[in-house]
Amino acid sequence: MPTVATSPTVATSPATPRKPNRLRFSAFVFLGVYPLVTAVIYALAPVTNDWPIWQRNLVMVPIIVLSMVFFIIPRIHRHFGRWL
Repeated sequence: MPTVATSPTVATSPATPRKPNRLRFSAFVFLGVYPLVTAVIYALAPVTNDWPIWQRNLVMVPIIVLSMVFFIIPRIHRHFGRWL
């Protein structure tokens, strides 16, 4: 049987992405979250004007957190990932 010479396999590690700079990342998150929080407060103010603060926050916080997790943070990584 003929033998086939093969070159030795070199174990290469997959490229690990570098961690984002925390200061830059926090600045981008601030720039995305501040307008969102302000808009949500203004949007909910007419409806929740007479509510206690804890009830307003109970409505507002899930909106903000879900928006951050599913929209703001992924867009920051997608659009500004090379600057992070």
